[in-house]
Amino acid sequence: MRPNRGWTYRVQVGPEAAGRSVLAYLADTFLHSGIDEWAARLVGGEVALDGKPAGADEALRPGQVITWRRPPWHEPDVPLHFDVLWEDVSVLAVHKPAGLPTMPAGGFLEHTLLWQVRTRYPGAHPVHRLGRFTSGVVLFALSSDAAGALGRDWRERRVTKWYRALGCGVPDWGETEIVQPIGPVPHPRLGSVHGASAQGKPAHSMLRVVERRDDETVFDVCITTGRPHQIRIHLAFAGHPLVGDPLYAEGGRPRLLDPGLPGDGGYRLHAHRLGFTHPATGQRVDLIAPLPPVLESR
Repeated sequence: MRPNRGWTYRVQVGPEAAGRSVLAYLADTFLHSGIDEWAARLVGGEVALDGKPAGADEALRPGQVITWRRPPWHEPDVPLHFDVLWEDVSVLAVHKPAGLPTMPAGGFLEHTLLWQVRTRYPGAHPVHRLGRFTSGVVLFALSSDAAGALGRDWRERRVTKWYRALGCGVPDWGETEIVQPIGPVPHPRLGSVHGASAQGKPAHSMLRVVERRDDETVFDVCITTGRPHQIRIHLAFAGHPLVGDPLYAEGGRPRLLDPGLPGDGGYRLHAHRLGFTHPATGQRVDLIAPLPPVLESR
């Protein structure tokens, strides 16, 4: 497969970086690459400071702009298809497959849902995002007015979101409410990740049993907040971490032995239903993304 077309990244220097060298700033700010890699990019002329080739030892001043012209690179193979669930002049809703990142990050640019959608709908603006390995409904606005209205409804919790998940174990309850706050907790490789934390931000989920299996349970989960990894954390906090989740253990915090990273896959989570008020017509729209077979009730 061909490499992508490369990308230019820009960042404005803040006051906290005053006097630091370009190389030290890049290595300490963008941890995806080590100091030797940044030094090679500076020598190769990939990095500019205020439009001129940057020297590794140049001292930074607040307000300066660092530009990294990243050459084309081969992105990991992922599923690139998506199905359209709703389309009009204001709103687009698509069914994202598991494995396809929603937004560019971590080495993904063209192999993202946003890039693929914009090849067909150039003005599409994502209203929210799903984790890479979460499948299901993703909503886009196709106009600035629609983006403003949908974003406001999302913030004010007027959008309904139901997920289908496969959790470990079998609960003795049929429905329960989780209000455990979510915030930074220690992680041995990253320093911190989001997890169940008494000092975190408020989070609210409703868990409902759909089907009990031998040692697993299919859940419907409705969330009224949208904290990072909320469903993974709240199900784990309830004692039923997602089957195959490499990061979260019972209690809603990272596993004690060799925890994975937030972007690792292996779990089963699907954004099944999404309901919103149409920004142009005022009518209620309820969308359904078909379930993967493993999450269907038997």
